[in-house]
Amino acid sequence: MAPLSKEEEDFPLAFIITIHKELETFVRLLRAIYAPQNVYCIHIDDKALEEYKTSVRSLSGCFPNVFLASVSEKADINCMKDLVKSPVKWRRVINLCGQDFPIQSNLELIRYIQGSEWKDRNMTPGVKQPPSMKHRTEFPYVEVKGIHVAPRANAPKKGPPPHNLTIYFGTAYYSLTRPFVEFVLSDPVAKDLLEWSRDTFSPDEHYWVTLNHMKEAPGSRVDGEWEGNIRAIKWRDQEGRAHQGCKGQYIRDICIFGTGDLPWIIERDSMFANKFETASFPEAVDCLELWHRHKVLQQASVPIQPSWRLTTEVEVSNSTLTLIPEDCV
Repeated sequence: MAPLSKEEEDFPLAFIITIHKELETFVRLLRAIYAPQNVYCIHIDDKALEEYKTSVRSLSGCFPNVFLASVSEKADINCMKDLVKSPVKWRRVINLCGQDFPIQSNLELIRYIQGSEWKDRNMTPGVKQPPSMKHRTEFPYVEVKGIHVAPRANAPKKGPPPHNLTIYFGTAYYSLTRPFVEFVLSDPVAKDLLEWSRDTFSPDEHYWVTLNHMKEAPGSRVDGEWEGNIRAIKWRDQEGRAHQGCKGQYIRDICIFGTGDLPWIIERDSMFANKFETASFPEAVDCLELWHRHKVLQQASVPIQPSWRLTTEVEVSNSTLTLIPEDCV
């Protein structure tokens, strides 16, 4: 409940977290990334159960710098509108989902995005839209029963993107500068692209990366491609190349991490890892949370309060023994 260093106090971050399930995983994510100098906008998807929404509202009410998005649709844009009105003078915004978990500490996040490669630059990994992905923006799509999207029946092709924009394709995850956010919320081209993108397959996979390739956008990376160590994810189709298999289980071709995946995650040193499920593989979250908190406290430049520790430490023969679950050993 206090900044852990002057460096972190002077560089507050904003987080947008979109959630609809896995309440315990979200709570532990928030606990891991929480710092009083930062600000957190929580967007609860409409399909979440009312009991879930009530629990999140109660939790957010405990902190002056954690709030729910004022509008329930278009999560990122509406959270950004709320964040620019916040009294917290945040410098960067990072978006998350409720099944992410941090690998880097808050201090490491700041040093990474303020390093020579990313200082005052937006991080939106992606490339020019490949032919295999063009169908996602060429045809209008509609959400089916809140579960998935499908092409609208008998609908003609969409018109070309506004302002003759070249569409890019990439990850929906980002790290954006505050001037870029203000540009997105006010620029006519950005607004027109948002409107055109409403009925595309997955707007977040092209919207941010396309805008970040506009030379007029603050902090843009016109020649950027897949640079940016934003997420550690094990995709099924990358098994044998980017990783040696999922030690938890694949769901929709993405690995739900088990404890056996943790060495790979830590070695990657990404900003965050995805996905975790406390209900399915609780030990993976237990171990990573302990590892992350230990690193955070080691890096702190202020006196450590006992309540900040997640484990009990006892003195044994002039050495310190940290008690951790057996599954983490």
